[in-house]
Amino acid sequence: MDRIRIIGGERLKGTIPISGAKNAALPLMIASLLTPDTITLKNVPNLADVGLLIRILRNHGTDTAFDGKRAIANGHQGDTLHLTARDIVDTTAPYDLVRRMRASFWVLGPLLAREHKARVSLPGGCAIGTRPVDLHLAGLQALGAEISLDGGYVVANAPGGLKGGVFSFPKVSVGATHNILMAATLAKGETVLENAACEPEVADVASCLNKMGAKIEGAGTPTITIQGVNELEGATHTVLPDRIETGTYAMAVAATGGEVYLDGARADLLPAALDVLREAGVDITETNRGLHVARNGAALKPVNVTTAPYPGFPTDLQAQLMALMCRAGGVSQIREAIFENRFMHVQELARLGADISVSGDMAKVRGVPSLRGAEVMATDLRASVSLVIAGLVAEGETVVNRVYHLDRGFERLEEKLGSCGARIERLHS
Repeated sequence: MDRIRIIGGERLKGTIPISGAKNAALPLMIASLLTPDTITLKNVPNLADVGLLIRILRNHGTDTAFDGKRAIANGHQGDTLHLTARDIVDTTAPYDLVRRMRASFWVLGPLLAREHKARVSLPGGCAIGTRPVDLHLAGLQALGAEISLDGGYVVANAPGGLKGGVFSFPKVSVGATHNILMAATLAKGETVLENAACEPEVADVASCLNKMGAKIEGAGTPTITIQGVNELEGATHTVLPDRIETGTYAMAVAATGGEVYLDGARADLLPAALDVLREAGVDITETNRGLHVARNGAALKPVNVTTAPYPGFPTDLQAQLMALMCRAGGVSQIREAIFENRFMHVQELARLGADISVSGDMAKVRGVPSLRGAEVMATDLRASVSLVIAGLVAEGETVVNRVYHLDRGFERLEEKLGSCGARIERLHS
């Protein structure tokens, strides 16, 4: 199993290209199941989760083909992926595939909408809380689906097709919003989703669906209205830049006291995170090529943050912020209000010398004069990159184990950081 080795103490200076957003690319790929025509997605990141989802979509009968990557003037352009689900050959998504990635459960809505039936295994993914699928199922039932559970599988049927309806999410769910939004595009009549997720990735998926012939209004707001259509057609769409990758590298730059251009980054996609970084003393400037991030000499200030659905501070940046605040001058408080089990990185940061105490959903991070390199273990995707950030500023050598988590969500991490002066390398098993 691969590991990542870091020798800390180097300031990051240079340019880091921001990849396409994983959290948009995955539902966009799944949307290809809604039409027999070809969907072309540009700027698709080369990630383990993308590769796994391709396997799942092929299982349903989707043909896939990549155009090669091409270097561009200011960085790196993602893959162009063509997906054609001309015929759905299997409406079952098996446990062996779905258990490895939670987002693969989202095939349920499109399969049910197009084929009027689906059998999908209950999902897996990062162990950061129970994250039940009840909202997905309740939303599809509001569209007329008949749903039962059988041996760890969700069995869904919609004889005669789905029908439009009104569904109000009892709590905000990005995944359930994606799933029900896609299903509603082929439902008969009007669907209204209330208290829907407002994340930019939801709006990006809706934009692509509208290019395919869907009639969606309000995506990116709490109320989404969908007028069902009889069929969808092919389209070409460019995946928006990854706001979580943007925030992660901005925090890495802030931790090392460096100066980096985040090429292709968009400030409008993560306003709360950038506000927190500015509060901590990081200089962030929008440019015509992305974001310029710098911290030259000034000490980091502690912050108080609560994670929240968009446009609040993203839970997917909580672990990275915690690593950054280990070097702040004072006590920071970070409350995790989205997932109940997302502090597993605390004990690994402690191995590097961090001073963090946890009580329920609140973590108190007391800044320390220095961190010390150690061998640590990644527990999930975002936790793994928090250990990389800590390793970049720790004295001596840090080795991060179980980096397959990193490969699920960060494209060419060692290359991007190494090009800006980090002493980082992958150790192959």
